[in-house]
Amino acid sequence: MSTDEHAPDNRFDSSWRANRPYVVDLAFRLLGDIGDAEDVAQEVFTRLARTRPGEIDDERAWLTVVTSRLCLDHLRSARARRERPNDPVELISAVPLTGSAPVDPADRITLDEEVQLALYRLLERLAPAERIALVLHDVFAVPFDVVADTLGRPVGTCRQLARRARQKMSEAHRSEGVVLPDEHRAVTERFMAACALGDLEGLLAVLDPDVWGVATFPPGSAIEAIPSRGAEMVAANMARFSAPAVTMVTHAALGRPAVLLYRDRVLFAVFVLTIDGDRIVKIEASIDL
Repeated sequence: MSTDEHAPDNRFDSSWRANRPYVVDLAFRLLGDIGDAEDVAQEVFTRLARTRPGEIDDERAWLTVVTSRLCLDHLRSARARRERPNDPVELISAVPLTGSAPVDPADRITLDEEVQLALYRLLERLAPAERIALVLHDVFAVPFDVVADTLGRPVGTCRQLARRARQKMSEAHRSEGVVLPDEHRAVTERFMAACALGDLEGLLAVLDPDVWGVATFPPGSAIEAIPSRGAEMVAANMARFSAPAVTMVTHAALGRPAVLLYRDRVLFAVFVLTIDGDRIVKIEASIDL
């Protein structure tokens, strides 16, 4: 009796640890606001906790559908249509272009205006259903039958919604560098999940043995740049960002995979990754402590 009573909690805790980064990331991509994304994730896992063991056949698919439906409801609300996403361009623009240290401010990345627009504004041009179809299928590689189940529309209609969304993005001169290869996204998700959990073994598995990186801080800080080299040293540095108050989501900067870090819903760090095969070979971080 007592074992059965504790089983749901164990199941929920395991799913929370394994899937929360994915759920928050998906909600962030759909809504563009970290606070709303975290609120949606909280509701998703509240609903998951109410399910019974064995009730869900494919938990990741269930989480995807529920998250997307909640985001769709949010996007359709008048309040959501008036809101604009938090703009992390300023912090991203401080990520160093090369790993040399110290880094001259003149060498810092400045995002092209089209990239900024594509990352933070273009999705606002899409109708809620178009945004759901495009992000689920083109970004998260969700099959159209699942997209159809999420939107409650036929598969053919969902294909048309995604096609229409792509056309709108293209007409707005979307930068080619925004869409990342699927393998880059997979590596980025593994890195993000390991960081979030403080999982050193997981980090070592996704980092190249000779990985190197540099963390830069705002001008005037006591420390302006910290270089590191080797998987163990880099992994130890990354694991320091594991904390209950820190939320991580994936991103793209100049066509390169990146991770945004929020503390109490305020952006404070950006990691831009260089990936070779299935390993990260370089991490360029900008941190505003």
